[in-house]
Amino acid sequence: MPAVTGKIAAASLALALFAATTSTASAQKKYDTGATDTEIKIGNIMPYSGPASAYGVIGRTEAAYFKKVNDEGGINGRKINFVSYDDAYSPPKTVEQARKLVESDEVLLVFNSLGTPPNSAIQKYMNSKKVPQLFVATGATKWNDPQNFPWTMGWQPNYQSETQIYAKYIMKAMPNAKIGVLYQNDDYGKDYLKGLKDGLGAKAASMIVLEESYETSEPTIDNHIVKLKATGADVFINITTPKFAAQAIKKISEIGWKPTHFLNNVSASVGSVIKPAGFENSQDIISAAYLKDVSDPQWKDDAGMKAFLEFMAKYFPEGDKLDGGTIVGYGVAQTLVEVLKKCGDDLTRANVMKQAASLKDFRTEVLLPGIKINTGPNDFAPISSLQLMKFKGEKWDLFGDVISADAGG
Repeated sequence: MPAVTGKIAAASLALALFAATTSTASAQKKYDTGATDTEIKIGNIMPYSGPASAYGVIGRTEAAYFKKVNDEGGINGRKINFVSYDDAYSPPKTVEQARKLVESDEVLLVFNSLGTPPNSAIQKYMNSKKVPQLFVATGATKWNDPQNFPWTMGWQPNYQSETQIYAKYIMKAMPNAKIGVLYQNDDYGKDYLKGLKDGLGAKAASMIVLEESYETSEPTIDNHIVKLKATGADVFINITTPKFAAQAIKKISEIGWKPTHFLNNVSASVGSVIKPAGFENSQDIISAAYLKDVSDPQWKDDAGMKAFLEFMAKYFPEGDKLDGGTIVGYGVAQTLVEVLKKCGDDLTRANVMKQAASLKDFRTEVLLPGIKINTGPNDFAPISSLQLMKFKGEKWDLFGDVISADAGG
């Protein structure tokens, strides 16, 4: 009998230990709305229609990339459910779609929604709901404000830093320049303009001969270009989204204006801006980059570029490889996957933000050499370096050093 009793006791102990282990394993898994043992639900808002519809390719690239991730087993065994809605770049529509994602679809987070005015319209709502508004697709400086908006984080270099780099270049290379500026009349355009003025400092008032704004509702910006040429400006700062950037490049050529032309990075896509505007009209335009350019032959043997092209061929064959939006979508999606992997089994909204704010020297396959992603509890600006480039032939040529440019925040 004692031997039998001993076996029962041992079996009971083993059962108790198994139960305790299972309980501990279960306890280690933490979920907020939008996450389960099998799924991570991610929301997204893109301008698939409207004046900024050229950017819709970013959302389509992300959807394709998450399909790739799911085909390869998901993230820690969980599949991504990517729910993406159109807001036509209209802030009231963005509010409507954000509420739908949070309250009806019950997503874990809203990821890479596009545009400064649209994201501005939902920032307070997302923060009041404590839902991550993560890696927003806009370079406004205000996304780097963890003290006041701990649930909102940018991804790309900020606009003010970019135009400060242009200002430094102008001050050094063209100290007597007469500068004409065309900017979109909203938070995005004004952020870029502020960076330019800050970079020029005391000389801004004398160097800038005209600040001309346009509305996204305007069908064409031709009259603004004619007005800027009439000032005698020999430097043109082009702060526009793709549709209007292409119009500006065409019109400048048409009227025979030959200023030194600076084009903001958000419209530097060869596929969606330069090619439609005409390669012959785009020679010597200056911009800045943080991502590799598919049209640049220097990356033909680059492992990261090869991986990107393989992804495009298999998962997004109808996508335009030359469209800068595909590289952006790919790179930011890789960054989100890294964050979610780091979350492990703690898929709470608080841990998503904690891991997003703990990236150290992370590199996606498509960042330029020397550029890394770093964040911290007080640093919500993941990428803060850029390199100047000039358009030659049918591609951008990088020049100078990688410049670190942290403005604002």
